[in-house]
Amino acid sequence: MTKQKIKRTVLKHQLLTGEKATLKLEENDVFQFLKSLKPGSVDVLVTDPPYAGMNQYLKLGKGRIVGKYADKGKEDGKWFKEFADTEENYRTFLEACQRAINPETGHLYLMFDSYSMLSLAPLVREYFEVKNMITWDKVNIGMGHYFRRRHEFIIFATHGNTRKIRNRSFPDVWRFKRQHRAAWPTQKPVELFQAMIYASAEPGFTVCDPFMGSGSAAVAALLNECHFVGCDSSDQAYKLAVKRLTGFLNTGKDFVQPKSAAVAGEKIFWEEPL
Repeated sequence: MTKQKIKRTVLKHQLLTGEKATLKLEENDVFQFLKSLKPGSVDVLVTDPPYAGMNQYLKLGKGRIVGKYADKGKEDGKWFKEFADTEENYRTFLEACQRAINPETGHLYLMFDSYSMLSLAPLVREYFEVKNMITWDKVNIGMGHYFRRRHEFIIFATHGNTRKIRNRSFPDVWRFKRQHRAAWPTQKPVELFQAMIYASAEPGFTVCDPFMGSGSAAVAALLNECHFVGCDSSDQAYKLAVKRLTGFLNTGKDFVQPKSAAVAGEKIFWEEPL
């Protein structure tokens, strides 16, 4: 009788220590990662799951979001593993987030594309208190199926508490330039996460991004003097995030996003409240 080979998840992790905050980065499956967190240990969860809906159901022509569509289903045709955004899978994800977020302080920022917004966003209400719908205006236009896309959505919700954001004059439309020819696919600007974290966190809070990609949320956490825990299932993303954040801690410079995504001449609302 031959022994059955058991596939084991290879975990990589890195602890980085800054002057005022620590960063715990991990290469792992999102569900294993969230399950490993101590219940109630996260104060602010910010993330952009790599939804698969648009790829599976929409005809994108020559556009590419996560790889070569001719190679759909082949790992070598992808930049990263898509998140299976079925209702069942998304409920499991939301339950895991709910467990990890502190019910006394917890705020949640979940990003959606237009497809996942229609199919999955209503489920968030079953686990969290939805407070706002934020629109990210990317300024620079992107790809499209009929009308070209220039925005994404962010749900802001709380977990069983009434803790307010820092300033109630903040708008619900945020203008930051999308990352063109970025180091990582679907890379989000640091300023986008700065807005979330500044509004919802205090120095010393713990911020989590379970789909951290290149680590933009971690940079934003450091700029707000917050601890960070994050993971990604992609080895490439994990290595890039470790390199990026090590360099940022040592030099104060971000080689992945060297230029600000703020729009010239416009106020950055968290630096100068309206």
